[in-house]
Amino acid sequence: MLLELRAIEKRFGGVRALKAGNLNVEAGEVHLLMGENGAGKSTLMKIVAGLIQRDGGEMIWKGQPVNFQRPADASAMGIAMVHQESLLAPHLTIAENIFLGRELQSGFGLVNRKKMFEVAARLIEEHHFPLKAEWPVQRLSPAGKQLVEICRAIHCGSSLLIFDEPTSSLSDSETDEVFKIVRTLRDRKMGVIYITHRLDELRAVGDRVTVLRDGETVHTEPMAGITTDQIIHYMVGREVSSIYHREPVAPGEEMLAVKNLSSGKLLKKISFNLRAGEIVGLGGLIGAGRTELCRALFGVDPIDSGEVIVRGKPVQIRSPREAVAAGMALIPEDRGKAGLARELPIAFNVTMASMDDVSKMGILDKPAENEKTKGAITRLRIKCENGTQLAGRLSGGNQQKVVISKWLARGANIFLFDEPTRGIDVGAKVEVFEVMDELARSGAAILMVSSEMPELLQVADRILVMRQGKITGELPGGCTQQEIMRLAAFQTVTEELQ
Repeated sequence: MLLELRAIEKRFGGVRALKAGNLNVEAGEVHLLMGENGAGKSTLMKIVAGLIQRDGGEMIWKGQPVNFQRPADASAMGIAMVHQESLLAPHLTIAENIFLGRELQSGFGLVNRKKMFEVAARLIEEHHFPLKAEWPVQRLSPAGKQLVEICRAIHCGSSLLIFDEPTSSLSDSETDEVFKIVRTLRDRKMGVIYITHRLDELRAVGDRVTVLRDGETVHTEPMAGITTDQIIHYMVGREVSSIYHREPVAPGEEMLAVKNLSSGKLLKKISFNLRAGEIVGLGGLIGAGRTELCRALFGVDPIDSGEVIVRGKPVQIRSPREAVAAGMALIPEDRGKAGLARELPIAFNVTMASMDDVSKMGILDKPAENEKTKGAITRLRIKCENGTQLAGRLSGGNQQKVVISKWLARGANIFLFDEPTRGIDVGAKVEVFEVMDELARSGAAILMVSSEMPELLQVADRILVMRQGKITGELPGGCTQQEIMRLAAFQTVTEELQ
């Protein structure tokens, strides 16, 4: 046995994040840690990694009680953590980040940069990552930064490696490579704790699973003896059959029409429409141009040619301000970077797009702000202390709810949801879907980008599919995953003629 956690407790102010966290991990085991956002998974692992200290309970490492005061204490014992949010130094190269704090030195006490770059290059090549040791980290995508985090953790030579949502921003091929790494670590008799919300990953890597709910460990069992439906039941406390079912509504007027839109080097002659009351899914593989389309429609990236028509009137979208004025809202893929002011209170984030409603003559009306914030917290069931809590301290699912609440407060009626459930657990996904359904029933039009094909089939009234910057087809909501993949991955006769 490598690690035993017994009745771990943790409070943050008035919020009890953990009240009975129990877990044990053996050498040569991949132990899955599941639970809804806010269940206490990341908090429990941050205690193990020395990032925060527990308020109660016991932690046993290789048979001895331990209490880590800082990450260096955990690292010295052989524990490393690959974080969901990158903790890299963006101004340094990949090689320098891999060796950060453990730099190789020459005989004269100087940093041996040449040797560091050689070792980093071998490590990257060994795992077939699409990286170069000399690349600066600030130029990497979220997926690239995640791969650097994995390289850094592996290089530490740890006995226990904790993965916190390692594949949330990776492509399918990169995800497969992470699976190979996890299996290799297990074969080397390392212990691995793997936090994920992606139910399709469970059988690919896991030996045992522990489920947390509301800060307590509610179940532990070998993966061979438990079904996915049972795991969901332990996570959310209700049967899988009641998770989500959306009844479509009859579409109303045309809210948005896009005709022959082209933008940058990728998007080419995009045409589609959105009607009031419907949710239109947008599928395709990574790199197909789905996020780029949302950015262009919201004025983040310039539109080179084509028309955008809102409720029958042509509009010029040259900036996000003009998009917002036209009634549009963007819930971005990277909510932490592009959707939230993480270091500011929830109240500011809720009202930032509708300041005219909570101010008089340029002066903030605090009672009005508080009332609007309390309404958003109640409506979206945001788990928080109160509106003064910093948005960045919420779980991923609750952060997403705050982003949505910003646009609900603004009164937008055309919503662009870019991967709205990425990094969110089953229960929080349902709540996001319910908000989207409520918006559609109130007359809004929704475009939903998702890499999860089951989500598209479950939620969307119809599905547009993109490939290499073009829309390759439209499918009804009752189609199959095979039909979506055929349009997403294979060239059509129409494409060949173009």
